Amino acid sequence: MLPAAVANSAEVEGVRLWRAPDHTRLVFDLDGPAEHKLFTLTNPDRVVIDVSGAKLSTGIEGLPLADTPIAGVRHAVQNNRDLRVVLDLKQRVNPRSFALRRHEQLPDRLVIDLHDGGKVEEKTIEQVQVVSGKREIVVAIDAGHGGEDPGALGPGGLREKDVVLAISRYLQKSIDARPGFVAKLVRTGDYYIPLRDRVKKGRELRADLFVSIHADAFTRKDARGAGVYAVSSRGATSETARFLAQRENESDLIGGAGSLSLSDKDDTLAGVLLDLAMTATMNASLDIGSSVLSSLGSFTHLHKKKVEQANFSVLRNPDVPSILVETGFITNPQEARRLRDPSFQKRMAEKLGDGIVAHFTARPPADSWLAANANRIDRKHRILRGDTLSGIAARYNISVADLKRANGMRTSMIRVGQTLTIPSG
Repeated sequence: MLPAAVANSAEVEGVRLWRAPDHTRLVFDLDGPAEHKLFTLTNPDRVVIDVSGAKLSTGIEGLPLADTPIAGVRHAVQNNRDLRVVLDLKQRVNPRSFALRRHEQLPDRLVIDLHDGGKVEEKTIEQVQVVSGKREIVVAIDAGHGGEDPGALGPGGLREKDVVLAISRYLQKSIDARPGFVAKLVRTGDYYIPLRDRVKKGRELRADLFVSIHADAFTRKDARGAGVYAVSSRGATSETARFLAQRENESDLIGGAGSLSLSDKDDTLAGVLLDLAMTATMNASLDIGSSVLSSLGSFTHLHKKKVEQANFSVLRNPDVPSILVETGFITNPQEARRLRDPSFQKRMAEKLGDGIVAHFTARPPADSWLAANANRIDRKHRILRGDTLSGIAARYNISVADLKRANGMRTSMIRVGQTLTIPSG
């Protein structure tokens, strides 16, 4: 009969590594839970991980160490029963470790985060550009998932995290090409960022808009179409919205936020402050979402023809308007083929950019370059169901006659999906 320590030993079945801008993440896939200890040694600098009663059943050669603080990885058996892994370092780091229990298709995992040491944190506020004494409108683009968390999976191994990063990069280029706008990527590569940190980055950038890009899954393979979501403090507006919100909020269970507390305020006080701060932000989010949805509707099928609301954690930003865009359902075979296509990704990003720019061109922040140059910029308005020519004219503070003249219209008849040029007032 085997000793209990051996009988209950865990196997390390896989080892993976990701590099983020400020840290390196090393993940051990285990076939069951295991205790571990982590400590550092100096002269030379090393990080040591002891995993109780574990054995390595996979190779650790070939890990992409080039752009990391890790010079090499060694392993040995400690005390005749424990697995010891030693990380030889090129430079000193601040290590942190935590365990993640099995979740859906993912195994038990041991996560080691090596935070870069000795670096001065970049002041993101200095990234905001100023043009002729007026600031640019800042759009924070959040590509969902990443690293340990692949997001939803489509046919042929298509991963949501790859699709949305590609669309986000195209969207950044589209936004940056517009005068008076600048876009910043929250996630610039294949690594994981906890949901709370994504929201924090948007606030640090003093973003005028936080847009989270996704390509999610649903229980039915025939679910299709793009959608736009804003946060709701009182629940979701549809079963689909509730399902997607629950799935996205589980992201921290997959990627791992460790023991990070999600609140440092009394629940009652935090709830009151949040409700007060969120009201105006939620209204702005819905307005921006409507503009984006209108633009997307001219290019691709819409899952819902209105902005939906759900309790997405990544959208709970009290002072930055935030929307989540589902670019399609990756579990739908037809949509998966389109989402894989770079030309579709680029066109999707351009339409997203059109909707964002249209909103801020119509309602520019008072201290922005766009507001200072509003009289020199022709704006665009895409007709939504329920729009009237007189209502559009009133919204932009122009006359119906000027609006008709700018668009060569002889009658007041308009159609859903039509784009009107809004002349300067």
